[in-house]
Amino acid sequence: MLEKVATKEGFQFPVKPPDRTFWQYLYDKRTHTVMDRTKGSWARLALFYAVYFIVLGALTWACFQGLFATLSDQYPKYQLADSLIGTNPGMGYRPIPEDPEDAGFIKYRARNKTETKYWVGRINSYLEPYKNLSLLPMGGQNHVNCDFDKPPASGEVCKVDITAMSPCTSENGFGYNQSSPCVIIKLNRIYGWVPEPFDDVEDLPDEMPHDLVEHIKSLPEKKRNKIWVSCNGIYSWDNEAMGPVSYHPEPGIPGYYYPYLNQPGYLSPIIAVQFERPKLKQAINIECRAWAKNMFYRGGSAHRQGSFAFALLVE
Repeated sequence: MLEKVATKEGFQFPVKPPDRTFWQYLYDKRTHTVMDRTKGSWARLALFYAVYFIVLGALTWACFQGLFATLSDQYPKYQLADSLIGTNPGMGYRPIPEDPEDAGFIKYRARNKTETKYWVGRINSYLEPYKNLSLLPMGGQNHVNCDFDKPPASGEVCKVDITAMSPCTSENGFGYNQSSPCVIIKLNRIYGWVPEPFDDVEDLPDEMPHDLVEHIKSLPEKKRNKIWVSCNGIYSWDNEAMGPVSYHPEPGIPGYYYPYLNQPGYLSPIIAVQFERPKLKQAINIECRAWAKNMFYRGGSAHRQGSFAFALLVE
């Protein structure tokens, strides 16, 4: 700090103070200041910042309390069309590789036990909550058997019977050791979303696969309340190489699993798709699509909706 000295003319000129050590700067015995501030100056500074942070903290607390008052632990504030997620559930599948660089690619050698074990382990890991309900909140006590005549009551969750996916089971290695791999298909959860089924068999989409159309027409009306699923090759040569495809227990997810309302222990309904005899040593591009009146479809490599795509290579 510069000191001021008086001259004969009455002017004051700043002059450089004498050199001080660090400890002399901390406390100057000559001026009785701490870091060039007096006790009163430090007291006023401390009071200012104390008031400042108290007011700032109070405003922050009030803002958070106002925000939390508009939120709920049970349901999202913005739902369906008002939400960022929207009303079109995304599709997913298992198994997916651990390495992100291999995303969208299932490749293995059927005779290589290490490779088949890897893919089977990935599926088993995903299905663990389906097998062991004790891992879920409430231990799965609210899981009940449902059908079209017996939908779940409030707070109940429909059981997902993975044994109905046979032969796509862990005991069968999900077909990977037999060059007939299975893929588990699910829909992403959207709070409050309910599928609109194709209840009129004369109003099915023109692009729906013929075998799926025939299957829907063969069912009684109440059993058509499903989200239908189909898998096809992306290109004509992929369709030829893909071979026959079977769905277990069937190519559809029953509508009584919906809506998802954040029920404790809710498990997304799943189905298994088995590629029974894919052409070996050839990468096959496959697209699986969900069908419902209120599901929008978009293919392509970017911004895909209502579907997913992956490549399958079995050697």
